[in-house]
Amino acid sequence: MLETSRRPQQTAAPNPAPNWLRPGVVVHDPSVIVDRLIVDFAAELRTRGFVTRGFARQAAVVIGEAPLSVDLATGKTFVETPLAAEAHLARAIRDGADLFAVGRFPGCTDAARASKLPVGAGAGRGLPLLTTIAGGAIHHWHQFVRHEGSMIAPNRRALWEWWGADRLYDDLALGVAEVETRRIVCGPRWILVEGPHGAGLAYLPRHPRDLLPRLPELSKLSLRALAQLCQSWNPLEAALGVAALNAFYNRADLDGASGNGVRGFRGAPGPVVVVGAFPGVDSILPHCAIIETDPRPGEYPVAAMESLLPGCGGAIVNSSALINRNLTRILRLARHRPVALIGPSTPLTPRLHDYGLAVLGGFVARDVDGLAQAVRGGATPKDFARYGRYIHLREPEAAPEKR
Repeated sequence: MLETSRRPQQTAAPNPAPNWLRPGVVVHDPSVIVDRLIVDFAAELRTRGFVTRGFARQAAVVIGEAPLSVDLATGKTFVETPLAAEAHLARAIRDGADLFAVGRFPGCTDAARASKLPVGAGAGRGLPLLTTIAGGAIHHWHQFVRHEGSMIAPNRRALWEWWGADRLYDDLALGVAEVETRRIVCGPRWILVEGPHGAGLAYLPRHPRDLLPRLPELSKLSLRALAQLCQSWNPLEAALGVAALNAFYNRADLDGASGNGVRGFRGAPGPVVVVGAFPGVDSILPHCAIIETDPRPGEYPVAAMESLLPGCGGAIVNSSALINRNLTRILRLARHRPVALIGPSTPLTPRLHDYGLAVLGGFVARDVDGLAQAVRGGATPKDFARYGRYIHLREPEAAPEKR
């Protein structure tokens, strides 16, 4: 199979302008100010590379009769003016922002009306619009959004749930540095990408014959540009993008506990669902419910996810779900349940914990040349262990608890 190696560098295109608003509101006690929660959430997104616009109040500070607010684009304070919300939303639309937030509900409604964008429905890309409202005034929120919008508890985890598991692909790609791609190695089952600090693997969902002729040109892209392909709806491009993610995150010097972390689910307070079986799962978790695309006797079809995941004690997901886009669906169905993503295609980065993944079990390459040869020869995940190590990362206090 084909092996290519070349050099950098491409810059991501800006986000297209949104054509509708996706509203969410943090509902709080009237005696509690929650603007700081909005400021911190926007700062966290900004640190990860997302574009944030809008503002929220700086506690109860007032300059003259004007409140002092924090600009969510920069983290700097400014004196709020009467039309600030409208100006900041116009800027968010112009800049292709990933989030627009206004700490006070009246400013949010004024800005939305001035934008003339539909609220809560539309085709294409929607702009997340975040605001706050006291619980006693929630009827004003319903009048504004009609049957659309989300009400959010005043805590960080609830904000991340509203932000949505579908944004994890953007998040992963944004975290990859603009560095060179050293080589791409494509086998019949797996694809390998090597960067300056490690190599990453991804499972190929079908034969790569359609991808092979493009690899010489794709190998000229930077690692970040390759990683952005993880968002592609073309399954082979998505696999290449995931391999590039792993070439960055699963670096050779990464520390983690040995193994894939599955044994920690033995104490789950309820049935464990396994999406995509792996060798030995029956002996580790003898009473688990296995979901497969082509189920054998005693296993369940993919359609059973809606029935099995919401009430499970935990879910273990094969990392191929990151490539075939089933992962976001699984995370929505298994909300508030511990979920593990395991397999050689798993990016080992704490960024994924905020999207509901408590355990990440993946592969770190040690002998890249040997691994490349194994990939070309059609090796399986069991064979990879000769060329590196399987480790896992666990979110603090994420282990399933015994009853």
